[in-house]
Amino acid sequence: MQQLKSSYTTGTHATATLVACLHHYFEKKIYDTLEIILPQNISAFIEVKNEGEFYFSSIKGDNDDLDVTKGAKISCKLLQTPPKKLKPQTPTLLKIDNLSLYIWAGEGVGVVTKKGLKIAPNYPAINPTPLLMMQQNAQKIALHADEKLHAVFSVENGEAIAKDTANAKVGVVGGISILGTRGIVKPISSEAYLDSIEAEISVAAAFNEDIIVFTLGNSAHDYAKKHYNETSIVEIGNFVYDALEKLKKYHFKKIVFITSVAKMAKVAQGAKNTHNRFGGIDFDEVKKWLDEGLDVTLEGEFVTLKGVLEVLEHKEDFVKIISNKALVQLQSWSKEIDIRYDTIDVITLPYKIKVKG
Repeated sequence: MQQLKSSYTTGTHATATLVACLHHYFEKKIYDTLEIILPQNISAFIEVKNEGEFYFSSIKGDNDDLDVTKGAKISCKLLQTPPKKLKPQTPTLLKIDNLSLYIWAGEGVGVVTKKGLKIAPNYPAINPTPLLMMQQNAQKIALHADEKLHAVFSVENGEAIAKDTANAKVGVVGGISILGTRGIVKPISSEAYLDSIEAEISVAAAFNEDIIVFTLGNSAHDYAKKHYNETSIVEIGNFVYDALEKLKKYHFKKIVFITSVAKMAKVAQGAKNTHNRFGGIDFDEVKKWLDEGLDVTLEGEFVTLKGVLEVLEHKEDFVKIISNKALVQLQSWSKEIDIRYDTIDVITLPYKIKVKG
């Protein structure tokens, strides 16, 4: 089995560029590789490039995660005076002993505009863990400094990259967010995607939404936009169980789960993640459902649920069976996770079959 690639988060690379700038400013040293200490006290060696006076960049590495920031060029420029011509914002202040370090969102880094995220509105979209990493890694370099400095972070093409994220929806404008909770992007865990899900849920809660709508797939998302407030809609990819876990600290009156009949069948069969790498549909079980639920004996071999439905006379009756079984599974997981809710609705496309529980 091929080993999947990990890499470092945008927060780790941003920290490295800041540390490089501080070495250049205080020690007149230019480094091309820096050791950065991550939150779990793990060392990471990050390559940086000098782009000018107190100005460094770093390229975010490739990985096998669902990560739109692969290959992004992240930069930091250190200034002695406040920067000009930036998007409206309030800088984040990092205190490092007597050094006051103001953190700014430059080109391609977003600014938060809505409540509900880990960062308050009007501040740069740089999450608490990267800020803590910056503070801790800068400690030794700026130990005896007593002045004010300004660090401007930028991401090349960050505004374009952000269009492939949920930033606009959750109120982060002008670029990407600088993220990371452990400093490392691990494949399959899909940290960036799950962070996005958590952020969207948090914004929905901040807007006092009573309903949270989970969608899997483009058709499900398009359907949801026609029937629910956009703030309440969260695209969860294939992460069914992981998305439910993100609800634990909230109380939405209703959870709505919308997806295709094939993915719904996977959920009904207990798939916590509906990606093909985690397995397909068990068609022996599908045949059992037909036999027990509709008294239909299905002959032959099938490799898709579409193929099964094509030979059925009572398609919608069978989709309803699948939907009810998925509902039972979602209720079971919600109880296991200890989610607070009143009802769960399941909507199966393209048949638009809705069951409630």
